[in-house]
Amino acid sequence: MLYKVLYSFKDQFSFLNVFQYISFRTTYAIITALLLSLIASPYIIRRLKKYQIGEEISQYGPESHHVKKGTPTMGGVLIIFSLIIPTILWADITSPAVIGMILSTLLFGAIGLVDDYLKLKKRGEGMLAGEKFLLQVGAAMVVILYLYIYTGYSSFITTLGVPFFKKIKIDLGGWYFVVAIFIIVGTSNAVNLTDGLDGLVIGPVIIALAAYMFISYVSGHYGFANYLNIQYVKGAGELAIFCGAAIGASFGFLWYNTYPAELFMGNVGSTALGGMLGTIAIITKHELLLIIIGGIFVIEALSVIIQVASFKLRGKRVFRMAPLHHHFEKLGWPEPKVIVRFWIAAILLALLSLSTLKLR
Repeated sequence: MLYKVLYSFKDQFSFLNVFQYISFRTTYAIITALLLSLIASPYIIRRLKKYQIGEEISQYGPESHHVKKGTPTMGGVLIIFSLIIPTILWADITSPAVIGMILSTLLFGAIGLVDDYLKLKKRGEGMLAGEKFLLQVGAAMVVILYLYIYTGYSSFITTLGVPFFKKIKIDLGGWYFVVAIFIIVGTSNAVNLTDGLDGLVIGPVIIALAAYMFISYVSGHYGFANYLNIQYVKGAGELAIFCGAAIGASFGFLWYNTYPAELFMGNVGSTALGGMLGTIAIITKHELLLIIIGGIFVIEALSVIIQVASFKLRGKRVFRMAPLHHHFEKLGWPEPKVIVRFWIAAILLALLSLSTLKLR
């Protein structure tokens, strides 16, 4: 709410008029979050080491990963802290869309935090899959219910837009709520599965957030939305500031998470970031576009599904190891090469997704 305090003095100091612009506030949300993350990271790493909160490496994972055992984890707490503070400072915190995003981030972050705690306590075994899934569904239901009641989206909430086709709108009726829950929970788990190499998941997350930052801005601007023939969503523009804060926080985390990592995000980070992306897609009414924007996460999740199904039905594995990034490691690709190539793919997918806003 810092911007509202400063903006209230615009009559006395005309230069404070800049605070009315979302682009200006987004820029400073990025800078604030980045600085917070960079400043707080060394302290967080020291505290995690002191209390021996380190990563447990699965015995079934690649042999090269065993050297990572004990690397400080649960760094996702840092990401969440570093994005929420700038959001409160620079965004309109009374906006239901912003509150919905914060609610989603905190709920899914809490689930991941409990999962991480249990993994540390049980030395590798976290929350039961069924328990985690039910909690995620419950969290998604809370978020969707809040958005439905408080944002005024009830007139169009049950429709899905189809990328590349401007005139096709799929009205799911009451089934939309089931689909929306699936999107949030599915994205949360897909991002979680992608978090297997140093810096692998945070790169595509930053890229996806950048894409949705642009989408949020144009969706919340009546003129741009009308020009691009996309759904105008009142108040969605403020989500550009939230996305900016998340990008800044993620860049600060990447500084210490890049290969070889000094800090892992843990489930508290990946679960929260995935839930966040799913929620942004729903609020901006670009749900199906998430399949392209988050294509890396979709492919990683599908690789696990295909591997499990193939082994159970045919007794054979399709990939040398799943998720997919481990398959490439088994093929002999160095870890940094897998990471950077996945980032490149994520950039191409994000650009393709943004092109659909005009190619209609």
